[in-house]
Amino acid sequence: MVIEILLALGFSGASLFAFVMSAGFIADAASLPLSISNLVNILSADYFGIGFRRYAAVMMPVNAIAIITSLIVLWLYFKKDIPSRYPVNDLPYPATGIRDRLTFHTGWVVLLLTLAGFFTLGRYAIPTSVIAGTGAVVLLVVAGRNHIVGTRQLLRRAPWNVVFFSMGMYLIVLALRNAGLTLWLSNLFQLFADSGLWIATLGTGITAAFLSSVTNNLPGVLLGMLSIQDSHAPDLVHQAMIYANIIGSDLGPKITPIGSLATLLWLHVLARRGIKIGWGAYFRTGIAITLPVLLATLVALSLRLQFIS
Repeated sequence: MVIEILLALGFSGASLFAFVMSAGFIADAASLPLSISNLVNILSADYFGIGFRRYAAVMMPVNAIAIITSLIVLWLYFKKDIPSRYPVNDLPYPATGIRDRLTFHTGWVVLLLTLAGFFTLGRYAIPTSVIAGTGAVVLLVVAGRNHIVGTRQLLRRAPWNVVFFSMGMYLIVLALRNAGLTLWLSNLFQLFADSGLWIATLGTGITAAFLSSVTNNLPGVLLGMLSIQDSHAPDLVHQAMIYANIIGSDLGPKITPIGSLATLLWLHVLARRGIKIGWGAYFRTGIAITLPVLLATLVALSLRLQFIS
């Protein structure tokens, strides 16, 4: 959708690069607040038994700082490339994009009810997958009633490979742990844990960001999870390390193109539309934008945990 809007407005060159990079970065920076926002959050919350409401209580204020900091950093970095005005009248009327009004309105209702279900039904130990799956089935039935929306095509085009990829990476990381490869990382995390809340938060988050940027965020977050589990720390410090690992694994992948599968897919889609971003340009931009946002978000996490402890 972002690409279509940019092309319809006639953006090109530096302006197009600025908006494309900003959209990709904000998408990841804004994925912190809920345990169901992305696969990194889901795996971490499930592994450490963090409930939906508890996770949201900790991370929603932290996510607000991440978004605000991201907007400031992106503006400062790209302000010379962002046009002050653009021909908004060249865009088609938004309603023309709605192919099925019943499905469109049902989608909003299902979205709100699903979100409410996450907050209310979590106390009864109902898995989030059941809540989300129920909403998906309802929407699928409504969408398939008159074949305006190709539900079978949607199911075939769903990224099932991501599911199998995540399962495979989990098995690989467990094998590496059994081989003793995570021992050094566990010792490093223990040093962080012994140094207090702030060092544990910053150290874990930065380490997770580095691992995710050079290996991919799925093995990165899994290595962090296992190492945190093997370390011994007071409850508050232990919680800080868990959430810092999530933050680092969500934001760190933006440093390099290989940091996350979503980034690789995004660059592939851009290339198919004739928008090619070199790895050098991506790395220079990614590291300049990610580091200040990462540090600000980790600081916000430490303050948040101290406030609610």
